[in-house]
Amino acid sequence: MANIVFNIAKGRVVELYNRVENNDPANSAIILIPIETSGLEADSVLIDVDTVTALLAGTTNEQTTMGRKTLTDADLAALPSPDDTNDRYEVSLPTVTWTAATGNAISKIAVCYDSDTTGGTDANIIPLTMFDFVQTPSGADIQMTTGVFFRAA
Repeated sequence: MANIVFNIAKGRVVELYNRVENNDPANSAIILIPIETSGLEADSVLIDVDTVTALLAGTTNEQTTMGRKTLTDADLAALPSPDDTNDRYEVSLPTVTWTAATGNAISKIAVCYDSDTTGGTDANIIPLTMFDFVQTPSGADIQMTTGVFFRAA
């Protein structure tokens, strides 16, 4: 589950996930960005950023050797119904694999929304959540099985 929900995404994560799931707009996607351990700023600092450009503008670094993962409507499960018994709404991610991962150690994964994967830039990508995912790439596959990445309660 999310360690932080970026302020810009509070109240919007379910909506933006649903837009990708419904292919609206057609080139929208959820983008997973591995974040390096070295230079990682505190969650209390990062929570205020509004774009991926701003997320990576300070000392926080993207781990580019592993690369970003793009999840489209074909990758995402349909949104579940709200959990009325527990008074919450949960959204999950599928299992994702970085094949033969190498490069610097990572500590987190940023989950972001891109409304246009064909023409947008990092200044257009909205960070949604970020959670702990400590890994040291060794050339082996790294598999992420987070399940619930967001819970509104």
